[in-house]
Amino acid sequence: MIYNMFNTKDGKYKTSNIRPLGTPPPILDSALVEISRSQIEKYLMSKGYFNAKVQSDIKVKNQRAEVFFTADTGKVFTINKILYEIPDGKIKELYLTDKAAFSHLKEGKRYDDDSLGYERDRIYQLMKEKGYFDFSRPYVKFSVDSNLNASKANVTLIIDNPIDKPKHLQYNLGETNILIAPNADGFPVRDSIKMNERIYKNIRFTDLSGKFRRNPITRYNFLIPGEQYDIRSENVTYDRMYELNVFKNVKIDYNRAKDSSNTVNPVIQLIPQKIMSNRIEGEVPFNAGTVGFTLSNTFTNNNLFRGAEKFEFQIKGGLQARLGQGKSFINEIYQRDFSVSTTLTVPRLMIPFTRSKPGRGGMPHTIFSSSYVYALQKDFFTRKVILASVAYEFRETRSKFHIVTPLNFEYRFGGLLFDETDTTNVNFPLIANNLVNLILLNRKNVTFGIKYSYSLNAEKLLSNGSFIYFKGDMDLAGNALQGISKILKTKVDSTGASTIFGVPFNQYVRPEIDIRWYKGLGGDKQFVARINAGIAYAYGNSKDGVPFEKLFYGGGSSGIRSWQARTLGPGNYNRGESLTSEAQRRILYGFDQTGELHIETNFEYRYKLLNKFFGAKLKGAVFLDAGNIWNVSNGTSETRFDFKKLGSQIALGAGTGFRYDVQYFVFRFDVGLKLKDPQFTGSDQWVISKFLGGGKAFRDAYDAMNTPDRYRFVQYNFGIGMPF
Repeated sequence: MIYNMFNTKDGKYKTSNIRPLGTPPPILDSALVEISRSQIEKYLMSKGYFNAKVQSDIKVKNQRAEVFFTADTGKVFTINKILYEIPDGKIKELYLTDKAAFSHLKEGKRYDDDSLGYERDRIYQLMKEKGYFDFSRPYVKFSVDSNLNASKANVTLIIDNPIDKPKHLQYNLGETNILIAPNADGFPVRDSIKMNERIYKNIRFTDLSGKFRRNPITRYNFLIPGEQYDIRSENVTYDRMYELNVFKNVKIDYNRAKDSSNTVNPVIQLIPQKIMSNRIEGEVPFNAGTVGFTLSNTFTNNNLFRGAEKFEFQIKGGLQARLGQGKSFINEIYQRDFSVSTTLTVPRLMIPFTRSKPGRGGMPHTIFSSSYVYALQKDFFTRKVILASVAYEFRETRSKFHIVTPLNFEYRFGGLLFDETDTTNVNFPLIANNLVNLILLNRKNVTFGIKYSYSLNAEKLLSNGSFIYFKGDMDLAGNALQGISKILKTKVDSTGASTIFGVPFNQYVRPEIDIRWYKGLGGDKQFVARINAGIAYAYGNSKDGVPFEKLFYGGGSSGIRSWQARTLGPGNYNRGESLTSEAQRRILYGFDQTGELHIETNFEYRYKLLNKFFGAKLKGAVFLDAGNIWNVSNGTSETRFDFKKLGSQIALGAGTGFRYDVQYFVFRFDVGLKLKDPQFTGSDQWVISKFLGGGKAFRDAYDAMNTPDRYRFVQYNFGIGMPF
């Protein structure tokens, strides 16, 4: 229908200027019917039904055609015997030794052409792993004899010898040449290239660009001189050279050694990409009550010290203002943010007192980062944070990824912009009792700890298959400083907290898990079930709770999508009841609602809407989200986690969304509708009933009692990438 809307004129289909929208109608073509009949017959034969016959029939009524294919499969043929014609004894020995690990050819099983093709590919891979540089797939053939009784066939596997040689040769690797082009335009005429005369450990490194050091590049060459040729070493060399992120093209050739009949010399040709770039990005976050903007500039150097080290320097700032208050945008700005950050990523593990060897699982990285963050909430507080960390990233296997942060330093300072003992404008004690970490906004503190993160199957997230995804994070801080404080007997401040250089330090543990079950349902259809939970628990020296930035929040485009981010919970917390005057609500407008415990579950069904929509796929989704955040050690009974109250404290939201899939990334738009809102009590929590009847009256009454906050049944979410 959509295709016809855009690609017909005067009752006829267009032959030019065809727009890629919708799906073209399937026009009946008798020639295609015959081709399909023949292909189905051939397919059945390839699956062991050698005597299969397929007939086609077309029935037409009111210009609508139905096509019927009727298959008489006959008896299925099974494999009677597997015979071998492999004149090269070593090739035969290698195959027979390893075949049990991969072979699909087994006596008594149904004959299948795909099993033969799979066997050919695995034999080719096996020989290329065992040094047979010249081996190719055409050497492997099959002969099938189906002229037996009882629907059985004999299969003969043939691996020919080279025409001009009595056997296949195994090759060793000789001198390796690593050649880097002068610039991104590629290599000059080969005869004009002057190779480096120096050879170190049988590797000749020639950098025509003059921008790279030898060791950081040769470290990820796995084609080691003197070792036997192995195609896996070639493939991992390709992967690592690309993962250095400084070469736009990698090509590996081989020259045959002149003084040896079974030695090949690898030649790794690298074409560099542009080293430096600058990126400017902007965002316009908005909803029914606020609008703002964020602008950032990021400078990147991908080869800072000539060893593929990536350096990033970013400056970012933003504003957020209220809408509809009758004042100018400038006067209604309630939040200002500014940050400066630097990151240096080195493509190896820089571990003190040891030299790490590059593994085959993936490119390891050492990441040095630091940043300064400033935030201002008008008439309420300023928050300043200095961060510094050293982290190690590495892959154990393709699916298992680790991040270890042995050094994580955070220094927070700032203050409240009002007297916390004066409750004229802000009822600070009541607010602090529910949003537990407000008191830390008025104190200096330092965090020194470690982090660890592990993920499984992250590389499968963009597929439509079936798998389990897991991510676990652990953030632990303060134990080392606690030990130092006791040994040195450092000072204790007025709250009873130990200090380091006169500043109290945080002590907490913060584990978090994200478990997802992806179930492929064929094509672009997929079902996803997810549970995300975490807890931040302060102990020891942290008498007032964990740092503000370590707390959890609910809502947002990747969480419970019917709520705007940071506006859900904790527990049954009602902002209007806590902030009893409009002056208080204006000062705290947009202030994050946070908690120490987070439990959330999501269910989402994904499907394809249109195969062609302006050159890309348009996909849809329906979802159900549930969860909340809670306090654990602080707060009132309405915000603390209580298993008995869990049913009344769970938020429910449902919705639908669209995903515009342009292959490399996805534009996402989700619409979430609140079903159950825990800030209310009893049956009033089921706000879906208000939305379906009397929604305007309910919203007007809420807005009148909660100005400038407004109630929204529906939340819109824009994003890039899938929510999870």
